[in-house]
Amino acid sequence: MTQDHTPLNTSRADLLARLEEERTYDLAVIGGGATGLGVALDAAVRGFSVVLVESHDFAKGTSSRATKLVHGGVRYLAQGNIALVREALHERTTLLRNAPHLAQPLAFVMPSYRCWESPFYGVGLKMYDALAGSAGLGATEFLGVQRTLQCLPTARPDGLKGGVKYWDGQFDDARLALALARTAARHGALLVNYCVARSLVHDAGKVSGVLCEDTETGKAYKIRARCVVNATGVWVDALRQQDSEATHRPVRPIVAPSQGVHVVVDREFLPSDHALMVPKTADGRVLFAVPWLGKVILGTTDSPRNDLDREPEPFAQELQFILGESARYLRRAPGPSDIRSIWVGLRPLVKPEDDDGNNTKSLSREHTVLVSRSGLVTVTGGKWTTYRAMAEDVLDKCFEKGLLPGRPAGGTVRLPLVGTPSGPVQHRMCDPQGWHSYGSEEAFVRDLPGAAASLGGEVTEAMVRFAARFEYARTVEDVLARRRRVLFLDARQAAAAAPDVARILQEETGVDPGLEAFLRLTERYVALPGA
Repeated sequence: MTQDHTPLNTSRADLLARLEEERTYDLAVIGGGATGLGVALDAAVRGFSVVLVESHDFAKGTSSRATKLVHGGVRYLAQGNIALVREALHERTTLLRNAPHLAQPLAFVMPSYRCWESPFYGVGLKMYDALAGSAGLGATEFLGVQRTLQCLPTARPDGLKGGVKYWDGQFDDARLALALARTAARHGALLVNYCVARSLVHDAGKVSGVLCEDTETGKAYKIRARCVVNATGVWVDALRQQDSEATHRPVRPIVAPSQGVHVVVDREFLPSDHALMVPKTADGRVLFAVPWLGKVILGTTDSPRNDLDREPEPFAQELQFILGESARYLRRAPGPSDIRSIWVGLRPLVKPEDDDGNNTKSLSREHTVLVSRSGLVTVTGGKWTTYRAMAEDVLDKCFEKGLLPGRPAGGTVRLPLVGTPSGPVQHRMCDPQGWHSYGSEEAFVRDLPGAAASLGGEVTEAMVRFAARFEYARTVEDVLARRRRVLFLDARQAAAAAPDVARILQEETGVDPGLEAFLRLTERYVALPGA
């Protein structure tokens, strides 16, 4: 396990001073979500010089809006994609081991209301266990009615025939992304958020760098790099198009965005450390009710989306689906007034060349790595669980195309991320957020000024100061949405804490922390579509 270290300072002045240095990096990564951060970490661990720029905050987009599951992809079995399931199960184990304070096993129960459901789904889950092998988290069990209700005390008892229990994992996605960033920095990588890549630099038809801009000051920076990776998620096509225009080689878009909506309610609707999983709802979708950080997440949906809003809003029919299907399985179903937060993520699904992307449910969840004739490496698709394997595939492609000299893989397989404690983890991911999310750094955070000064939502003054000094935080949103998860758990509570967070951030950074913008955002997270 990792030793405790004094956290690295993330002073913005220091980061920008390093960015201004005249040098050529081995690798420049554009995009600070799970994929880009994974690539940066893997490359840094192999000894490459790495710089990563992110236009907003790390994990601002899809990577903070997952269903919070670390999973092997049970439903991919039905599609016959055994290879994807096997890879995801392997990576699940790796992720849970390398960040146990942020990712842990979770038991799921499928309640059966038809006699055929338990044996039908149970067989598939036994296959899931077999594919996991030694990486399994627990054996699938067939449950009777009483045991099912013990695991899911608020499930509808009428017509219940029993259930099936299986194991997967859950995590705190945004904090895991931050741990990846901070671990990469510890291995020498330079990571800068709020630094937008304005254009690619080409020399003799080859990509040789990036022109970027500090969004706080407007100052421009030119980054030179032997290899440039486009890891901008659902936005990868914009850079691909820019690259094609510079080289006069047309490209077709490869991303079909899919929207996933999540509704957060209080734990009283599912007072359990087991998640509820419905493998096939009335319209063929999957429904989860997942205990997470003291609340319950209900979701998700899979709706095609053509626009690429940074803060996408749910469609009215999506909210109706989640609440309506919840009512079919929960004894007391949540209504609109019970909603604490609604948030939406955009999946970067990769479409075949002859696909218009209108049926996102049928599109592959696998990732894609492409290299243009100019040498621009683009990676998109995939899912959080396999971020590490995706990073290895990206570097393999860089080696194959001669963009970087080959170096052995595997350095991230057993690499504890920043904050990994030396002993067993005592808390569960379904517990309310608290000091424990800092892992081995908890004592350091507690020693900062304001450890006892609560701001609401399990946030203290010391946590805000730590976020500003050591976790790259610049805005109220950075703190209350991603360093602490209050916005995603209870938007009204986040709004109440925001003025105090803004005051402390202003003291720490000396820049406008975006209080008014954040308060407007909290309103969107409780707004009902169509209301």
